[in-house]
Amino acid sequence: MKMDDMNGMPMKQQAQQAQQATAEGRIKAIDTAKQRVTIAHGAVPAVQWPPMTMAFAATAEQLAGLAVGDQVTFAFRLEGGAATILSIKK
Repeated sequence: MKMDDMNGMPMKQQAQQAQQATAEGRIKAIDTAKQRVTIAHGAVPAVQWPPMTMAFAATAEQLAGLAVGDQVTFAFRLEGGAATILSIKK
């Protein structure tokens, strides 16, 4: 079916709201140039994630004072497959 043939058809709302969750983990890498922090975190039931290591977007202010090896608690937003730190503390 071509897109032109879909005029007038009811469409389901595909937009998902951003999910927010909290987790704990250990910092594995910090890239201040790309404003990314890589964290090995435990399971995050709120977003149905198993334990894993992944990169999160973060601001320079959020990264200040953090170092590789720090144990952290953090909140993040998951939107469109991208995870962004909302808050992070040792």
